Amino acid sequence: MTNPRRRGLLIVYTGTGKGKTTAALGTAFRALGYGWKVCMVQFIKGTWKYGEMKSIAAYGEQFELHPLGVGFYKILDDDQPEEVHREAAAKAVDLVIEKLESAEYDLVIADELSVAYDIELIDDTAIHRILEARPTHIHLIVTGRGAPEFLIEAADMVTEMREIKHPYQQGIKAQPGIDY
Repeated sequence: MTNPRRRGLLIVYTGTGKGKTTAALGTAFRALGYGWKVCMVQFIKGTWKYGEMKSIAAYGEQFELHPLGVGFYKILDDDQPEEVHREAAAKAVDLVIEKLESAEYDLVIADELSVAYDIELIDDTAIHRILEARPTHIHLIVTGRGAPEFLIEAADMVTEMREIKHPYQQGIKAQPGIDY
């Protein structure tokens, strides 16, 4: 349950390395262990089926997942017009704001929000709207490469994932259970 006396943190996971969404999910699963209510809104992912969806479903109403993206923009066989991606990102912004303003959640995750900004599906106004909507007792995690400097400065905690080595560089494709 929400605690209006708690100081919510703004946490940013960014960088070129893998693990940003995974770190956010790790925090979410820790929070669930304390009975918190969690909501994750995904800005880019949305058309693939991945293991997190199955795990999250096991928590029922305690953990909501909203995959609003229409796929990876301009990569991995993207056949959607740019406007469809923009509309999906705008809907995701509105949903994050709605979930924050509802004050029903202890933790809200805006997954790949930084990517949506970095590839210009949304602008800085959208991120500022999200930050302004957050009640002071709700934790907000933002993930994605390319986090803007103003978001990094506003954050209470920032972790940058840096790629050193990746199986893809060796011709190893993404694997269920590890990559998705």
